[in-house]
Amino acid sequence: MKKVLLAVFVLVMVGGLTACSDQERIYVFNWGFFIYEPVLAMFEEEYGIRVIYDTYPTNEVMYARVVDGGGVFDVLVPSDYMIERMINEGLLAPINWDNIPNRRYIADRFWYWDHDPTNAYSVPYIWGTFGIVYNTNMIDQVVDSWSILWDEQFANNIFMYDSARCSLGVAQHLLGFSLNTRNIDEMHQVRDKLLSQSHLVRAFLGDEVIHSMIGEEAAIAAVFNGCARWIMDSNPNHNFVNPYEGVQLFIDSMVIPANAQNQAGAEKFINFMNRPDIAVLNALYIMYTTTNEGALALLPEDWQNCPIYWPPEDVIRRGEVFRDLGDFRAEYEHIWTQVLANR
Repeated sequence: MKKVLLAVFVLVMVGGLTACSDQERIYVFNWGFFIYEPVLAMFEEEYGIRVIYDTYPTNEVMYARVVDGGGVFDVLVPSDYMIERMINEGLLAPINWDNIPNRRYIADRFWYWDHDPTNAYSVPYIWGTFGIVYNTNMIDQVVDSWSILWDEQFANNIFMYDSARCSLGVAQHLLGFSLNTRNIDEMHQVRDKLLSQSHLVRAFLGDEVIHSMIGEEAAIAAVFNGCARWIMDSNPNHNFVNPYEGVQLFIDSMVIPANAQNQAGAEKFINFMNRPDIAVLNALYIMYTTTNEGALALLPEDWQNCPIYWPPEDVIRRGEVFRDLGDFRAEYEHIWTQVLANR
């Protein structure tokens, strides 16, 4: 289905690619499948700027590459809490908004979030929730709570997400704690809750959970809504829910590192990515909710009205966004190490 929709929506065909000057290039570092890669060739052809594209599996891997000098990049796509951390550490460059006229297509609700309260550094790209996807052929009971991930009948049939903040967040929701708590007693309860689950978990997976759930290797998994949409598009035996205890809301945005070598080229790229005809191609491919109102208007009606793709207001009210934890980050990392060591 996704390939059919993309074939319909590709209005610009990439012909012979114009030669790109070796002196004009940008380095883009993004999540594993968070772009419809043919748009890179479209950008190259239109601007004569070569795109050197690389991917990362987690915010933490991206951060380490930037800080440790493993690469110098012009565009990154971090999540909310990581943007906040990078701003605080002086790792991002302010954006020249005169070079991003397509910002007008981004919905008002995605500006001025707590991680970038003045919107000096980040251009919203995609957003969504973190919930539960499950196989309806394997589970015939009502699924509406995080507690099902502790249900003994699903032993060895549960995938948890291979991310400290996400998996710790599941236990935080279940225990009624903030996703950003800095209370050590609460975090010890979170640790104990996850340790009590460890014998039930088949594996901690990242984006590979998509193919594992499509292949029906487990009954249930904690995933992002875009992953769930991808799974359901390929295997209709699945459903997705946002548990009633609350969910993680996230927003990933495009930013420019402070040490970028081509900020002007980076801003051309970001502006191009926010052109509605380009944003809709990305939205159809990655299956996460676009922040671009111009692109939303171009999506099929069933996408615009889909509660998985566009979370309802009651889900948003129950949601919480990750914040940078500062020095308390070490406590989360220590607890996560203990959880993984118990596998």
